[in-house]
Amino acid sequence: MKILVTGAAGFIGYHTCRALLKRGDDIVGLDNFNDYYDVRLKRARIDQLTSHPRFELIEADITDQPFMERLFTEHRFDRVIHLAAQAGVRYSLTNPQAYIQSNLVGFMNILEGCRRQSVPHLVYASSSSVYGANTSMPFSVHQNVDHPLSLYAATKKSNELMAHSYSHLFHLPTTGLRFFTVYGPWGRPDMAIFLFAKAILEGRPIDVFNHGKMKRDLTYIDDIVTGVVLVSDRIPQPDPLWSSAHPDPGTSFAPYQIFNIGNNQPVELMSLIQLLERLLGRTAKKNFLDMQPGDVPATYADVNDLSEAVGFHPETPLEVGIQQFINWFQTWYPPSIPEK
Repeated sequence: MKILVTGAAGFIGYHTCRALLKRGDDIVGLDNFNDYYDVRLKRARIDQLTSHPRFELIEADITDQPFMERLFTEHRFDRVIHLAAQAGVRYSLTNPQAYIQSNLVGFMNILEGCRRQSVPHLVYASSSSVYGANTSMPFSVHQNVDHPLSLYAATKKSNELMAHSYSHLFHLPTTGLRFFTVYGPWGRPDMAIFLFAKAILEGRPIDVFNHGKMKRDLTYIDDIVTGVVLVSDRIPQPDPLWSSAHPDPGTSFAPYQIFNIGNNQPVELMSLIQLLERLLGRTAKKNFLDMQPGDVPATYADVNDLSEAVGFHPETPLEVGIQQFINWFQTWYPPSIPEK
């Protein structure tokens, strides 16, 4: 198939492109290489892809409406996997406009391109952050998610609503994936595991929020990508059992679906830190702090719907995944590591 992957230089986008190329798809990878984090890391990811004969890189911004119209006119995509977004909860507190432009305006351009060219299936990145003030665990796609705690979460919830309207009005099949704390080689520098590893190896203290009373459903990148690819191959159908009297948020009378994609095994923050200390062979200096605005104390994914739909089963134990991340990290950042 010919597949557009937006955010191709991003963490999940890069790994998704690799998996699709490996199975023989033709990939158009789009990225604007913004400087939210180290652009050198994004370029290094893309360098792993551009030598492949079935990969075409396009440097552009999804907020550029005229360009996006030309892109969809010039290419006939069998799938669109939309992973480009302004990420990060805390950054949204100080740079809200970036989220409006990328996550709302950009997503609108994706929807319009898919509508005009009758793309058979749009898969897009949502986030576990949409669960917001919910405390009923595990988080289920059948729960109401109308109480986001950050603008980032609100934009991701908005994406789900926008997608549903297009699925209903234009019969555009859409699937939203709520990612739960993805980690692994080539990961994002603003994520906790990356920040912790770098600080520990450099002898700097790590910030431990909510005094360590946090849990995260940490999901290894290979498991995430397996789920993304499986979902892209499954075009959603209207749910014949959907009831307007008792509306199910996870499905619809339209060709629309939402899935959680996580490890289904939340990990305590202090247990994660202890594992990093053991695998790195160093003790972390800890700076215990209160909860940050916009954050939540725990995430825990109910992945039963995804398992039933496509056979998704996360297979990577935490210790194996963390070791794989460390192996890559110590290769990528050797100058920052002092002698023991």
